[in-house]
Amino acid sequence: MFNKNGWVLPYIKENRRLFLVVIVISAVTVFSAAALMFMSGFLISKAATKPENILMIYVPIVAVRTFGILRSVSKYIERLIGHHTILKILSRMRTRLFSVLEPSALKIKSKFKTGDILGILADDIEYLQDIYLKTIFPGMAALFIYAISIIALGFFSIPFAILIGFVSFVLIVILPFISLLVEKARTQKIKSEKNTLYKSLTDAVMGISDWMFSGLQSKYIREFEYGDEVLRKLQLQEKAFRRKRDLLAQMIVGILVLLMLYWVGNESHVGDMPRTLIAAFVLVLFPLTEAFIPLSNSVASMTIYNDSINRLESIEENQIESTSLAFTGEMSEQVNILFEDVSFEYLEGESILHQISFKLEPNTKTALLGPSGSGKSTILKLIEGVEVPNEGSVTLNEIKSDLYGENIAKVVSVLNQNPYLFDTTVLNNIRLGNPKASNEEVRRVAKMVELHDYIESLPHGYDTPMHETGMRFSGGERQRIALARILLQNTPVVILDEPTVGLDSITERKLLNTIFHVLEGKTVLWITHHLIGAEMADNILFLDKGKIMMNGTHNELYLNEDRYRKLFDLDRPYSGND
Repeated sequence: MFNKNGWVLPYIKENRRLFLVVIVISAVTVFSAAALMFMSGFLISKAATKPENILMIYVPIVAVRTFGILRSVSKYIERLIGHHTILKILSRMRTRLFSVLEPSALKIKSKFKTGDILGILADDIEYLQDIYLKTIFPGMAALFIYAISIIALGFFSIPFAILIGFVSFVLIVILPFISLLVEKARTQKIKSEKNTLYKSLTDAVMGISDWMFSGLQSKYIREFEYGDEVLRKLQLQEKAFRRKRDLLAQMIVGILVLLMLYWVGNESHVGDMPRTLIAAFVLVLFPLTEAFIPLSNSVASMTIYNDSINRLESIEENQIESTSLAFTGEMSEQVNILFEDVSFEYLEGESILHQISFKLEPNTKTALLGPSGSGKSTILKLIEGVEVPNEGSVTLNEIKSDLYGENIAKVVSVLNQNPYLFDTTVLNNIRLGNPKASNEEVRRVAKMVELHDYIESLPHGYDTPMHETGMRFSGGERQRIALARILLQNTPVVILDEPTVGLDSITERKLLNTIFHVLEGKTVLWITHHLIGAEMADNILFLDKGKIMMNGTHNELYLNEDRYRKLFDLDRPYSGND
């Protein structure tokens, strides 16, 4: 739990000053409450003696008001700084968690079930919040208060301070330790039952139609109710134990009060202490022990924290391990993409690809053609590692694509149908491809995609606002801006996902010429559903119903495949010379 790369210790080290401030202010709050009770007891006792001068109780009255205000103010400051610290830590934790889950959560065939992810998001991060608020802060403050209190009592009587220290030790150490041992197994069972119910409920919601069609919904409801009843009984047992434990803690407090009353009374009887301090010393115990009693419940929850941390660390380790496998050496500029007997289906019985095999050679342009629903977009997802094939393999330089994780962006870039342009300057929109790119590099790629002169003609040049979704630019211009991003990204593989959809034939032809010219020397996969410009590709794959029906150059297919020739002639713009 407290290893150097874990989910607790790094955040404590990072925010150690804030932690120290919270603990000190928490101790000030408790001592203010103790001083308030002490002065109140003294004031009542002193007032009962009917002093001849009001000034004799004026100072205690002022002290009571001072400590009362100080307690409220310090409590407010403690909560303000404490919650600020926790929110800061949680923000870092959630960012770290989502960076781990995001690559796998996108995959329908993910190794993480939806119920697992919901359990992590709903419970584990909340428990890590509680470890600071309910265990670390109060625990450290209680130990600090315990030490100061025993030392202070030692100035009056060392033997009595040792006795009180031993009894209090039972309250702040032994009882919490016993609670941890007793509740450990039960807490694990409760957590396990909760996760089981999460998974069961999530799977049922996702497959509700299957339950209804199969007529087994009554069986599922009975099983869910049984699991819920088991969980409820475990929670009732937990509450019963905590009631008994809290009763024992209150009995220990009662013993402390009796011991204090006996000692103060005896000291007063022999004349070593004024009678007006009897009530003061007895009352001061109550706010101090209030800081000790919750420790048993907090320490008993350590099992939950440990279980949550282990689950988070195991997920992170798996993700780091799978990502590191892809980068044991330097990345090559030459990337071979190989599909070997790949089959894929989203849902059982809904097959998309059927044992397809092909290879994308480095520095070649391949057109992937086919009607809508033929599986072209699925091939894109398989290359990006978003999906994993049910059979066969998809590799980039003999490394499975799904092992690259988020680092796939260093190898593959995609020019989509509708690239998103943000409401910022033209310069910033292009620079998204490489945030470290200089202004000159941005201008260079803009010239390559033939946009530089147009951008310079805008009211503020490259600093001209783009407006939301880039509406001030035409479709072809938006695609050229997105292409400039890809040039800055500078990946060895570029996938064109139907980038010319919605453009007229003349604009489409000009844009394709620009794209293939500036991407010369890269591995290009051009996904499209019609054949304008297909002759510019080095190789053509024709996909239909999940199978590769044709494979060859444009000239080969045009001469030897009637279907291809007819489709190409239909898509080719009409010319009066034809």
